[in-house]
Amino acid sequence: MSRAGALWGRVPAPVVDLALVAVAALDVWVNTWEESRLGVAFAVLGCGVLVVRRRFPFAVFLLTLPIMVTTEVAVAPLVALFTGWIRYLADGHSSVLFATLAGFSLMLIAGRREPKAGLAGRQAKARIAIRALILLALGTAMAMVYGGVIILNFYGVFFLLALPLVRLRARTLAIIAAVLALVTPQLAFVLNSLLSESVQQGINVYDPLHRLSDVGVLDLLLTGFYPALTWMSFVIAGMALGRLDLSSGTVQRRLAALGAALTVTAYGMSLLLAGKDALRSTAEDGSSSSGSGSMPLDSGSFPDMPASSLLTAGPHSGTTFDIIGSVGVAILVIVGATVAMDRLPRLRHLAKPVIAVGTMSLTAYVGHFVAQSVLSVPGGTDTQQSWMPLLMFIGGAIAFASIWSRFFRRGPLEFLLNASTKPVKYIR
Repeated sequence: MSRAGALWGRVPAPVVDLALVAVAALDVWVNTWEESRLGVAFAVLGCGVLVVRRRFPFAVFLLTLPIMVTTEVAVAPLVALFTGWIRYLADGHSSVLFATLAGFSLMLIAGRREPKAGLAGRQAKARIAIRALILLALGTAMAMVYGGVIILNFYGVFFLLALPLVRLRARTLAIIAAVLALVTPQLAFVLNSLLSESVQQGINVYDPLHRLSDVGVLDLLLTGFYPALTWMSFVIAGMALGRLDLSSGTVQRRLAALGAALTVTAYGMSLLLAGKDALRSTAEDGSSSSGSGSMPLDSGSFPDMPASSLLTAGPHSGTTFDIIGSVGVAILVIVGATVAMDRLPRLRHLAKPVIAVGTMSLTAYVGHFVAQSVLSVPGGTDTQQSWMPLLMFIGGAIAFASIWSRFFRRGPLEFLLNASTKPVKYIR
């Protein structure tokens, strides 16, 4: 045991618990600006679970799980100690994490540590291209019903743009991601300044994708929720991670240090340059990036924004500081999850239901939109008044994935997506 660990072990548990409760109470007081009986009740519950966390750690995990998949202010006090920061981390960073993992998944197809070459390489690129086109079509179809918040069509574009890069080494990919993070936000700002409303309409009128779903090529590349110009940094960073040996302790330590450095540097610099509102979340303006139809349709771009907005790092702001900080958070989450699953077999066993959902993320993503329509659940801030939709979505996804995975290796949509790539075996 290290010296720090030995010293920590000497601290009486009640002292630690009381200190945590005191910090939690202060955090709730600072972050819970919408006072209500429900909010106060959950704040008390949050403080209470901290006291019993040593004897019932899994119960505490289950009680705090909802905050990981929502950014609603009404449930933030449930986690008490981490109210402000966890809500901030959830707002916008979940989609960044998924984009980073999407880049990682490309390396699983194109060759994990070593890129596939020759026939295998050509077939891998064909698989990626087919998946990209299917996601683009599926995302466009869903956008016709649910609007521009759908990310699948953007994924299709990301995959197509990433095709020329799948054989590059980790170092090269990391350099490309860094250059894009430094350059593309400024480029996006300039292009958005030059693209007047009339110019955009002139482009969109000839765009079949825009006529179908109001999410056209211009949206996919520059002005949409997740514009490829700035979001490719996340995908390419994920591709770089995919080329590393994440089971190596040395790699894990270096990535953890890198992730922490990127996060602290980016958000710290933004706070110094732009002031206390630099990290302001969209949820604090009465909307949230976690649900369909809840963000302004210009999220991810810079319409009618002053140049000083490039110094901020709020979720979905698309600035250099936002991109760098979000990549840092994604790295920390990926490394932390990898280490936890490798070294804590009991936690891995307890997390099996959540892992099952992860193996069929496409099915879960599409399914929650379909369920929202079937149950007539409104999107946006109206759902803040009830926990039931959120709990139903979480419970339904876990229950379905747990049962389905007992009989099938892949989720329903994952099976169809994999089957669609079978013809690549005829490529020579």
